[in-house]
Amino acid sequence: MNQNKNCEVVCNKKKLSVTESKLVAERIQEEYYVHLIADNLPVATRLEFYPNREAGTEEEQRKDVVKDIQYEHGYRLGFMDNNKFYLHNHLSFVLYYHRERLEEGNDHDYRVVRFEVVPQSVKVEDLKPVEKACTLPEASGSAPQEIDPSRENEVLFTYSVDWKESQIKWASRWDTYLTMSDVQIHWFSIVNSVVVVFFLSGILSMIIIRTLRKDIANYNREDDIEDTMEESGWKNVHGDVFRPPQYPMILSSLLGSGIQLFCMFLIVIFVAMLGMLSPSSRGALMTTACFLFMFMGVFGGYFAGRLYRTLKGHRWKKGAFCTATLYPAVVFGICFVLNCFIWGEHSSGAVPFTTMLALLCMWFGISMPLVYLGYYFGFRKQPYDNPVRTNQIPRQVPEQRWYMNKFVGILMAGILPFGAMFIELFFIFSAIWENQFYYLFGFLFLVFIILVVSCSQISIVMVYFQLCAELDIVEFIPSLLYFGYTALMVLSFWLLTGTIGFYAAYMFIRKIYAAVKID
Repeated sequence: MNQNKNCEVVCNKKKLSVTESKLVAERIQEEYYVHLIADNLPVATRLEFYPNREAGTEEEQRKDVVKDIQYEHGYRLGFMDNNKFYLHNHLSFVLYYHRERLEEGNDHDYRVVRFEVVPQSVKVEDLKPVEKACTLPEASGSAPQEIDPSRENEVLFTYSVDWKESQIKWASRWDTYLTMSDVQIHWFSIVNSVVVVFFLSGILSMIIIRTLRKDIANYNREDDIEDTMEESGWKNVHGDVFRPPQYPMILSSLLGSGIQLFCMFLIVIFVAMLGMLSPSSRGALMTTACFLFMFMGVFGGYFAGRLYRTLKGHRWKKGAFCTATLYPAVVFGICFVLNCFIWGEHSSGAVPFTTMLALLCMWFGISMPLVYLGYYFGFRKQPYDNPVRTNQIPRQVPEQRWYMNKFVGILMAGILPFGAMFIELFFIFSAIWENQFYYLFGFLFLVFIILVVSCSQISIVMVYFQLCAELDIVEFIPSLLYFGYTALMVLSFWLLTGTIGFYAAYMFIRKIYAAVKID
């Protein structure tokens, strides 16, 4: 601790074979990063930008000392120049420490508060190794370490350590990694989302206050016999609107999983917003999400069971099993297949087989019993009371225009909720795939609330239009990982937003049909 080292040899010279040289060159071309950890802090590369250096005279440029400092997580394995590959084989570590104040007579307590690295490419001959020591030449007088993929290459890995005292305290040492330079974009996202919600609120107000009141007043008017005998509009489908779908068990199972996801997302984002999920606890966010999804099975089973009974279902045990296995089985199957490909690449990012077994045990030992418990009580609960009876004979659905097609309606309904949160999705995907930290959970919580409101509103609007139209309501491995995990996220969001939209629309049609007189 607090001992500088000028140049130390990590290990003896290593001769890379042609196969190994070709692999290293490929990894450099693919912009691979190396990640190191010291005292639970990830290494970062310091980048300095001079925004105004391109403009003005040389004297103005010399006066311009304002620089924008950013940090890149990890360091690049190497770089390319004129179609040649160069390896970063010397690492200059800079460790910042904070001296804690203690009582007189006690030794000072040192805390590491920042971990930086300056990667360099230095030719083996210029390092001049002598046993475990070496000589680091000046940057201007050394040649970089080239990797020729067509032949064997001799490399030597070295490092140096520089300790510097810092005023940053232990509690603030993660600020460097979590500082976001584009907070204004997030505020723009919030404003954009609020505009979308107000737009939907305006449409809802027009429908509910003007159109629905007029419709209900006309339907309940008794002085005009011809009007009461002739039904039109959304009242015309009152005998079919609550008809159970063809596969009620699958619908209730998907909605039960959607309830689990909704509760999980809400609690995780809220807890993270309060700062309880620190990035220093690696994997805490994912671990918390997995445990919450397991324990939220009791709520998912309850809502699924009650809805299944409302849809005239009778096989509650099979329905509970379907709820407990349908969505988790798809997720586990995709993850297992992707993990097999990662194992095949001998990657350290692969999930250990014992961890997969532990997740299976949690699934069958915690989640499934809780789903059965919730399903049992939900199925015994009184079903949802629909305000109108369902006709025994289904009504003939008239031919519709192209823009009232259900697939067109799905696309139209998805645009506005997506527009409400696509900016936050961009930053989340950047954090996942571009080696960045995401910690703006306050913004994410607001966007999640806006997503819930917008999904509810657009579902009500689209269902009203459907009712009025008398519609029937019934590199290979990295690419594979990208599309595979993205498919899982799409599936989860589909269940989450679909569940929100279903319950909002279901409460809406129960409300409006309860307000009219049906003979």
